Amino acid sequence: MHSTPERQRRVARRIEVRGTVQGVGFRPFVYRLGRDLGLDGWVRNEGGLVLLEAAGPAGAMRRLAARLRTDAPPQARVSEVRVDPVSGVAPAAGSGFRVDPSTARGPGAAGRPGWVPPDLATCDACLAELFDPQDRRYRYPFVNCTDCGPRATIVDALPYDRAGTTMRAFAMCPACTAEYAEPADRRFHAEPIACPACGPALTWGGRPRGERALSAGEELVGRGGILALKGLGGYQLVCDATSEPAVARLRARKRRPAKPFAVMVADLPAARSIAVVDAAEADLLTSVARPIVLLRPRPGHPLAAAVAPGAARIGVFLPAAPLHHLLLADLARPLVVTSGNLADEPIAIGDAEARARLGGVADGFLGHDRAIRARYDDSVARVVAGRPSLLRRARGYAPEPVPLPLAAPEPVLAVGGQLKHAFTLADGGVAVVGPHTGDLERHEAMEAFTAGVAHLSRVTGIVPAVVAHDLHPGYASTQYAKALPASLRIGVQHHHAHVASCAAEHGITGPYLGVAYDGLGLGDDGTLWGGEVLLADLGSYRRLARFGRAPLPGGAAAVRRPARMALGYLFGAEPFADDGSRERLERLAGPLLRRLPAGEVADVRRMVAAGVNCPVASSAGRLFDAVAALLGIRDDAGYEGEAAVALEACAAGHPGAGALPWRLAVRDGLVVFDPVPTLLALLEAARDGAAAGPLAAAFHATVAAVTVAVCCDAAAGHGTSAVCLSGGVMQNQLLVEALVAGLSAAGLTPLVNERVPPNDGGISYGQAAVAAARMRQG
Repeated sequence: MHSTPERQRRVARRIEVRGTVQGVGFRPFVYRLGRDLGLDGWVRNEGGLVLLEAAGPAGAMRRLAARLRTDAPPQARVSEVRVDPVSGVAPAAGSGFRVDPSTARGPGAAGRPGWVPPDLATCDACLAELFDPQDRRYRYPFVNCTDCGPRATIVDALPYDRAGTTMRAFAMCPACTAEYAEPADRRFHAEPIACPACGPALTWGGRPRGERALSAGEELVGRGGILALKGLGGYQLVCDATSEPAVARLRARKRRPAKPFAVMVADLPAARSIAVVDAAEADLLTSVARPIVLLRPRPGHPLAAAVAPGAARIGVFLPAAPLHHLLLADLARPLVVTSGNLADEPIAIGDAEARARLGGVADGFLGHDRAIRARYDDSVARVVAGRPSLLRRARGYAPEPVPLPLAAPEPVLAVGGQLKHAFTLADGGVAVVGPHTGDLERHEAMEAFTAGVAHLSRVTGIVPAVVAHDLHPGYASTQYAKALPASLRIGVQHHHAHVASCAAEHGITGPYLGVAYDGLGLGDDGTLWGGEVLLADLGSYRRLARFGRAPLPGGAAAVRRPARMALGYLFGAEPFADDGSRERLERLAGPLLRRLPAGEVADVRRMVAAGVNCPVASSAGRLFDAVAALLGIRDDAGYEGEAAVALEACAAGHPGAGALPWRLAVRDGLVVFDPVPTLLALLEAARDGAAAGPLAAAFHATVAAVTVAVCCDAAAGHGTSAVCLSGGVMQNQLLVEALVAGLSAAGLTPLVNERVPPNDGGISYGQAAVAAARMRQG
């Protein structure tokens, strides 16, 4: 315990605060804290950190250092507080505390990255101003303060100051300048500060028109038109979610025949009018990130059927920006708000780009003159076992760092996969997962990827020395990595990256069991995997079990034609017993064979028999597709996974279904789930009159039972209880919840992805974790 004289002894300290500490009101917080504690000194942004020097009583200085962590602003993430003696002249007694101008990265911060805060949804105080007729920012679509507004989407460089953002194009008026300089004001050093007198303005057809522009856009939506709206991280397409013709036109023009659209509503009561919302889902909906949340639809809701055809859940979100709030308040109806792009393209961010790419989709363009520097689509999330879990990491979450359990000795760029693409930059013990890009099969997405890497590398200061990539040589991301010298590349198997992403975000280095259920990924044996159980740590893995293989007739074409995948199982499922089961399987599939064109069936039979253009895969995702076709639910898919989504929706109304018969075999030292007995039982039940819904539910229960059995045996044999569940199939909530319940009941510890997606949007983080572990191993 310190004596009174010791507490009062005057000391001077230099303090560096690292983490997400810029763009979150940290300097105003430090300023007020220094003033409250009676200290002298200054605070400023330097590079990507907050730097301060302070002098005063020793006790007050200790409280300052402690409270920098404990009392930080809600959106700050403090990773390190470093306290050193002041090396030069200490702040003079009685000089007071101030905010100094920001500086570039100083010598003491060389090589240390800075973190960019994500965009923050409109706070309650700004929302009150937006709808207060007496306020000078009444109905101003760009109202913000230190607690809310654009961040990552407008940043050009750190330190985070107005001059380093796209807001530098707008000179502050005297009123805004006074607020910016007033420590007691909540806009003290709010870099995107603006008002109608000096800030951005709405445009209609590319011309500044303010409130008239908003009225024109609202009138367009009100009469059933499609509006291109410039949002926070890019353009969005908006239409009346209750209008069947409007939604149908949007689908046709956007070339998105079936994939569900997200619906934006004004507030939580409005969300509850169209969907069932539990407490955890309500917290997620109203969080500052404002993600799209997948919810169970409420019977009798007013949404058009075309909003989410064949899906068990609908994506619902609340307004993220003042402009959204105004639209919802004025139109007083749910709105489809979806990415401003054509199918599989990246979201448009530039005004000219949007008009060129969306001119054939939108009936009008409601824009503004604040430039978007970085592309950020809307995030998608759900609640699993009471915990939030991301399915698309973008606006509101990216680029907030995610910890790595093993620090990377050198900076890493992990380039991800091919679909649902996102990249990761890692340095030391943290990884910055970039925003969702799209599918790299398109040139526009590849350009967005390379531009995103350059931008985020410049802003964070992470200059990659090593590139981690997928093993598949045909992926555009792999080809990008292979343009670099081999000594700087680390290849990571697709499914190891999936399960490593789950393990790493939970702080597990191994050993653990990894269940990777996916569409397709290249295995280390040169075959296509997708239904795998691995024994892994972050640096390595061993395959323990897999799904039985089946051919993909036509290769990638089978992904969009589940009926072909079903034929692949009928004509070429991997044999495990000479009991005539494959012949019985074909006889029982009469309804499918009669439904399909005879020529297609004959062609597929010949392809499978000859092994021509029929790569085989141990894919869980493709088995779900095949079952959807065998049950008559989907023969074609407008997007990857549509058949599995429809199968889950069909099963959703039948809880408590028991498992169908199943069989495990051993081949080449691996435990293999032979799906043929399960498919036989499924088709026999259908022949005997069982409906598709209960059979779909029984199939889900079977996959869960098989997985739990395999994991229990593996856990007993290898002395581990952690089971990491990842891969695209783990987007299936019915399956994941069954796995979590079954594994927990068996005494194991199931873990699911939460901060990064289980689909391919999360594998770059897994690649970074694997690369860090391997570099440490030498």
